[in-house]
Formats: sequence, structure tokens, C-alpha cells
Amino acid sequence: MLTYPTLDKLKAMRFTGMARALEEQMQMAEIDSLSFEERLGLLIDREMTERENRRLTTRLRKAKLRQNAAIEDIDYRHPRGLDRSLMAKLSSCQWISQHLNVLITGPTGCGKTYIACALAHKACREGYTANYTRLPRLLQELHIAKGDGRYGKLLASFAKTHLLILDDWGLAKLTDEQRHDLLEILEDRHGLRSTVVAAQLPVDNWHEIIGDPTLADAIMDRLIHNAYKINLKGESMRKLKSKLTQTEDSE
Repeated sequence: MLTYPTLDKLKAMRFTGMARALEEQMQMAEIDSLSFEERLGLLIDREMTERENRRLTTRLRKAKLRQNAAIEDIDYRHPRGLDRSLMAKLSSCQWISQHLNVLITGPTGCGKTYIACALAHKACREGYTANYTRLPRLLQELHIAKGDGRYGKLLASFAKTHLLILDDWGLAKLTDEQRHDLLEILEDRHGLRSTVVAAQLPVDNWHEIIGDPTLADAIMDRLIHNAYKINLKGESMRKLKSKLTQTEDSE
């Protein structure tokens, strides 16, 4: 068998996983003990694994997560009202297939962004697409998009993303334009996609921040009635880590 021409053909067809696996098999003295079907199965398994890894890398790159977070690394040691059983349930990502939302509230530094990114990271690992964005930046981008003709394309992009993270929700009261833009996004996603919202303000205060009562009702209706709620409390995780570091340094 002319192995090297076969390797070249595999690489030309972008079967890089199979090519690497075949090269490794050529270096294994005991490989002849395996049948043709067994060797072929190993090549195919390697190709599938590498393709899925590439797809995962692509999903994570497009998600633009603010933090490199993993749901397995969430800290439960400090009392901040984080329900371990709820997080275990969310880690299954079934809520995404059911098109439900997650609302994360709590004071600055309590880990809202980390948890949101961890949920998105797990979603990407399960084959879902995700997109992290800060709400103020998103609204600014939509405003600019109206001037350069990208508005419809941008809305379509958000509508098809399986999981959208809206961080820093409610930092400032929304303008009339921003209220309408936000409603457009949530309307396209309602019952079809999942959204994670991270906010310092309790949900009860969102109505006031949104502003117009009619639009606020419409926006809230599309978010809260089909959502899991995570209400964090306690001291800033940043402060706790800073204290821990100072204690270690003093020892």
C-alpha cells in the first residue's frame, strides 16, 4: 500500500484527523494485530473527535465570552445564595432545548458574569451556539446599525443564536429607541430561543428602568414568566479573593 499518497489525499480532502491517526498507526509495531475494520474504526473515531473539537472552538470563538468560565469550576464555598441543585439542573442544558430563560441578579462582584459565561460555555460544549454581549454595547451597536444598513442582519443574527447573554442589564434607564430595539430582540426569541440576563437590580426594579409601562410589560412578559431565577447575595467575590491572597501573602 502506498501510504504517503494516501496521507496526501486525506489532507487534501481535509480529513486531518484520519491523516494524523494513520500516521500514528504507521509508528505502532503492534498495529498489524488489529483487523482492517478495527483500524478503520479508529481512523473514523479520530476524525469525528477532531471535527467536533474544531466546531466547539468555532462556537466558543463566536460566543465571545467575557470570562473563561466552566460550570464545573463554579465556587460554592462562599454563602451567596447559589443553589447547587439548580446549577446541576441547568448544566444539562435541557432548558435551552425548552427555550427557557435564566435571570441572574445580585450585587457587584458576586459572580453573575462568571455564572452566565459558564452556562454559555456548557451550551457550546453541548452543540448550541451562544453570544455574550453587554446590553449597553448591544443597544449602541443597534443604533449604529440603523445608519449603515446592518440593522436587519444584526437582528436576524441574534434571533438564530441558541443562547444570548445580556450582561449589565439595567445600568441606566432606557430611551424610547432602546426599548423598541430590546423588544424586537426578545420578541424574535420568545418561545424559540433562550436568553440569560445578568443584572445588579432585582427583577422587581426592572419595570422602572425600562421606562414606558406598555413596553416594559411587553419586555418583562417575554423574559420572566418562562425563566429560572438566580438571586445572588453576599460580599463581592473579588474582595473575598483579594482577602484570601493577602492572607496567603502574610503567612
